[in-house]
Amino acid sequence: MRRSFLLAAAGMLVGGRAMAQAFTEAQRAEIVTILREALTRDPSILRDAFAAIQAAEERDREGAQRAAIAARRAALFETPGDPVRGNPQGDVSIVEFFDVRCPYCKRLHGEMAEVLRRDRNLRVVMKDLPILGPQSVVGARALLAAQRQGKYAEFYDALMRLRGEPTDAAIREEARRLGIDHARLLRDMETPEVQRRIDSNLALARELRIEGTPALVIGDTLVPGAVPSAEIERMVAAERRRPR
Repeated sequence: MRRSFLLAAAGMLVGGRAMAQAFTEAQRAEIVTILREALTRDPSILRDAFAAIQAAEERDREGAQRAAIAARRAALFETPGDPVRGNPQGDVSIVEFFDVRCPYCKRLHGEMAEVLRRDRNLRVVMKDLPILGPQSVVGARALLAAQRQGKYAEFYDALMRLRGEPTDAAIREEARRLGIDHARLLRDMETPEVQRRIDSNLALARELRIEGTPALVIGDTLVPGAVPSAEIERMVAAERRRPR
């Protein structure tokens, strides 16, 4: 019980300014004295207090993300015209936020390819999120322009396998290889609709507090990072078992 009190007091002083203000100056001074003595004997109290604060903040963040996913479910899963990989009529949908220049997105590309190869009833909604600089924007524009020629999936695979940067020359070469009209691609890259889609994806990512790429939305959960295929399959299976 004494340790629990000390952890609560340490947490209050480290991260709970509003709670600390509920005490008088004399009470705060007494708490500080008790803590100093306790920390001298057991420094792990402060470490545990920090861990408790971080855990509480993580729970708050996850709760806020779940609420945002629920509020923006239609924008995530049902925006007309969003590129889709896998089965467009799949019984489970995943949303994938990615940047064509992101090395972790390239790693996830391989993992997701395995998942889609094994699961023919999965729908993956693609959200281009160019956050790594101007060349990322060029890559996203090129992908969304390729969609207008029915070549989004093929061009996506090509750019994610690209060893170098998605430069203008690389985009031109991949377009030629895939039979994409490059002149039309360049025109479509500059259309307002392409820019609106990128802006919409960026705004949605901010609402969901996405801090980097890649990021997946599976059910009501935001999954950051390059998740192994086995973990994706586990979460998809859990989503299938959920009551509708």
